[in-house]
Amino acid sequence: MALHLLTIILVTVGLLSSFASSFDPSPFQDFCIAASDSKAAVFVNGKFCKDPKLATTDDFFLAGLNVSGNPLPGLGSFVNLADVNSLRGLNTLGISMVRADFRPYGLIPPHTHPRGTEIIVVVEGTLYVGFLAPDTTNPLKTRSFTKTLSKGDVFVFPQGLIHFQYNIGHTNATVFGALNSQNAGLIVVASELFGSNPPLMDDVLSKAFQLDKKMVATLQGLFS
Repeated sequence: MALHLLTIILVTVGLLSSFASSFDPSPFQDFCIAASDSKAAVFVNGKFCKDPKLATTDDFFLAGLNVSGNPLPGLGSFVNLADVNSLRGLNTLGISMVRADFRPYGLIPPHTHPRGTEIIVVVEGTLYVGFLAPDTTNPLKTRSFTKTLSKGDVFVFPQGLIHFQYNIGHTNATVFGALNSQNAGLIVVASELFGSNPPLMDDVLSKAFQLDKKMVATLQGLFS
């Protein structure tokens, strides 16, 4: 009887191990359409791998996070990203890094990273940050989790949830962040909805946000 039970346990563990090692890989891009023509199969989920024999030290090195990055127009903030597109050695490693700089009252607007959780540390300034999560008691409502951060403070934005960072101080602010994806993705809520190409029907946006169509057209003009 004991031998029979042990056999069942070993078989069960074996099956579970098999399932655990055969899961679908996490996506590294927004979508990956199956190609019916093998000659058209150009993209892969992630990046093609270089022959390990050809790897060099520079494949694992990136300079430049000592300075601010690209500006977000009209928002007073700058983003410098170290992901697989700029640091090729990150491919398959499931990690990336970001530096964000803020002028006084600069903002990184509400956005999501569909493929990554983000953790930040403030190295300069004072920021009001937060994220939104579904209210489990009412699916049409959300809960807000916000905090004022100072130098040395750390905050986490869970994967896929809308979050933001706002400099509430009178001086510049800087944060460094890490994400558990080589390409976490980015969806900026306002520009995605009102600046899509082609644009969404004005009826959809008007009803969703309880706006008149003239205001919808104005917002689409701002984000297009």
